[in-house]
Amino acid sequence: MKLSNVLIAATLAVVPCGMQAQQVVKRIYATPNARIASAIWVGDTLYLSGMGPKPVTPADPVKGTPAVWGDTEQQTESALTVIQAFLKDQGLTMGDIVEMQVFMVGDPAKGGNLDFAGMNAAYAKFFGTPDQPNRPVRAAGLQLEHLASANGLVEIMTIAVKSPPAAPAAPAKAK
Repeated sequence: MKLSNVLIAATLAVVPCGMQAQQVVKRIYATPNARIASAIWVGDTLYLSGMGPKPVTPADPVKGTPAVWGDTEQQTESALTVIQAFLKDQGLTMGDIVEMQVFMVGDPAKGGNLDFAGMNAAYAKFFGTPDQPNRPVRAAGLQLEHLASANGLVEIMTIAVKSPPAAPAAPAKAK
């Protein structure tokens, strides 16, 4: 190969690297003074902070009753519902999720052991179904001593990618 051909090939390989467009970064905060972002858009990719469940029954300060959070399955389903609502607000669906990291705490009702089956039962309601067949890559069962929410058994971090618009259907061929 001639030296000029090598230089041309090297130039063509390097030029696209310097021509990549800057990715737009948009941070979403729950409140103006929040210490962490709830989510961050980087181009067409949305990174969601760890999201946990909502209590099954809220705390009642008048009666002095604590919030009831439910078991691992209930908490996973609740956390996934929270994620689903957040994604919808951003124009995404559960089918756009490409990666999940599920952090869990041992369930006191199960002797402090992880309820992996309960987490998977809730997960199966959202992924790999006839209505939503997509399944993300996932790390699950990352056992922690406790989560930020005092009674939380599950927290889920998620990455979703906005799919390009569907291509128009090809015109029917004339017979």
